[in-house]
Amino acid sequence: MLGEFRGWVKDILLAVVIAILMVVFLYQPVKVEGTSMQPELVDQERIFVNKFVYHFEEIHRGDIVVFWYPKDPSKSFIKRVIGIPGDVVSVKNGRVYVNTRLLEEPYVPRSYQDLDSFPTVRVKEDHYYVLGDHRNASNDSRSWGLVPRKYIYGKAVFRYWPMEKAGFIE
Repeated sequence: MLGEFRGWVKDILLAVVIAILMVVFLYQPVKVEGTSMQPELVDQERIFVNKFVYHFEEIHRGDIVVFWYPKDPSKSFIKRVIGIPGDVVSVKNGRVYVNTRLLEEPYVPRSYQDLDSFPTVRVKEDHYYVLGDHRNASNDSRSWGLVPRKYIYGKAVFRYWPMEKAGFIE
């Protein structure tokens, strides 16, 4: 009986250690705050952020990333990558152009678009141009500029709350 109990305790401790290591090194639970990524991510949803993926692969246009806000690195933001290093991004009357080509954005509903124009930006090496999907309610690269690569600490990969919307984030 005592040997069986020790076996259970050992298994439970191992599971706890593995879970802690996963959260510390691989996945971090994050609560979405705000409406800037609607309709993809809604205020108060809970997601997992993969903190390890960008050690092995590049950041791609369309990725939803979590990063330290460049104007105040004590805060973190979540946005979609629009421009990668070397790209030229322009926003004219709410339409986004990357390297002079109109960017197709099926994730931005018409009611979330705006009609504003912003100066053309060339994305510097090791920097990214990010936008929220809810364009008329997002504080993003249009107002404060590029995000340095070193500030991006993860990729949104899985929604776990609310349960009815649980699943991988495209």
